[in-house]
Amino acid sequence: MQTRTPITTQRRWWDVLQPTLDSAAVMASLAFVKWCSRGTVDEMAVAIGLIATIVFLLISQLSGFHRRSDVGTPDREMTRLVATWSMTVMVLAVLAFATQYGQYLSRGVMFAWIVLAPALVGLGRMCQRILQQGLLRRGVGVRRVAIAGLNDLGRQTFRNIKNDPSLGLQMTGFYDDRIEARDPESDTTVGASENEDETLSGTLTDLVAKARRGEIDTVMITLPMRAEKRIRFILDQLSDSTASVYIVPDFFVFELLHSQWTSMGGLPAVSVFENPLFGVDGVVKRIADIALAMCAIFVAAVPMAAIAVAIKLTSRGPVFFRQKRYGLDGREILVWKFRSMRTCDNGPVVKQATKLDPRITKLGGILRRTSLDELPQLFNVIDGSMSLVGPRPHASAHNEQYRSLIRGYMLRHKVKPGITGLAQVNGCRGETETLDKMQARVDWDHRYIRSWSLWLDIKIMIQTVLVVLKQDEAY
Repeated sequence: MQTRTPITTQRRWWDVLQPTLDSAAVMASLAFVKWCSRGTVDEMAVAIGLIATIVFLLISQLSGFHRRSDVGTPDREMTRLVATWSMTVMVLAVLAFATQYGQYLSRGVMFAWIVLAPALVGLGRMCQRILQQGLLRRGVGVRRVAIAGLNDLGRQTFRNIKNDPSLGLQMTGFYDDRIEARDPESDTTVGASENEDETLSGTLTDLVAKARRGEIDTVMITLPMRAEKRIRFILDQLSDSTASVYIVPDFFVFELLHSQWTSMGGLPAVSVFENPLFGVDGVVKRIADIALAMCAIFVAAVPMAAIAVAIKLTSRGPVFFRQKRYGLDGREILVWKFRSMRTCDNGPVVKQATKLDPRITKLGGILRRTSLDELPQLFNVIDGSMSLVGPRPHASAHNEQYRSLIRGYMLRHKVKPGITGLAQVNGCRGETETLDKMQARVDWDHRYIRSWSLWLDIKIMIQTVLVVLKQDEAY
């Protein structure tokens, strides 16, 4: 009977080193400013430092700052650091207000710590990057890697390796023996390619021979899943070598939506369509939604009251308009808006608003251009049917229309709809009179779900303010 071996995630040494250095920087910065102020590092200071460290590490997980592959370039890493530390300071400020622990630190000490801590974290990251690159240049920890399969997936694998030197992988070449069958335009001559880095170095037999001679440390198999016999051949042959072997599944043939590894009774599985907001991420987003929506309602209470009175005085009909739309998992919800039209279409056929639409009232035109008609949706956020950021909900009639016209349209409902979204801050506002415009909106919604993070939500909210101020086309 075959033994089922669970698949585990490999942890690299800097996966442990990075949070350790970050934690040390936060604690050391507090100790330093206390020492400079002629104070002592007592038990309360240690407790405050530990709380700050825990909050910073948790937010780093949510913002992606803890993962080098998510951060990217040094400049982006520093930007993400500032954002992560700023959110940490906000949480600490709330805790200080609730527990009164802020009285144990003077304002001068607190301000100096807020400035010094991210500086030390950034310095530690920079030193680690320099040390790591220096070791790799000297061949310390470098592994020679070959890719079995010169195809789109193989090229993407190579680029990922090239763009992340921290992997410590040195490319030795591509190996394949059926490139002509998959890509007739490719030159099958060994070493022939427009990109010198993506040349064919030999056949799969050559790859096996080099691995057996110890010239290759790691083999990445990027052959398509349908090539099961060829994959088994490579695995059988490489079992007579000491090379590490990885299979890179060509899941790119599917439209992945927040894919991730999971285990079901010891059997590995990869999600293709999934909600990214399970567990801690979902709780954090919900807490942020409630807190920010409550603040927004408090600030906008007077303007909302004025808008309600103006609507009642300028046109007949109700102040609010509730329309049936699809929410999380396609469940129907009622979305609140200030009424901006003379009609309240909410049936099986809903006509989209157009430029100079006679149904729009004069006041409604102003509300729609400034997005003030969306303010009542803050109550949808409070009751949990919507989020501040997410794919904009469409009328149920439009959902039924477009789900049969656009592939993957309903996948945008894998998360809660939002008052604003990635599509809206990238020019996809207003009327979608053509299928291409709706397709572009759906593409942006899918991209949001695939790359969600708390930091992305914050950027979208900031960009939304700028978009509204510009008064892009929305009617």
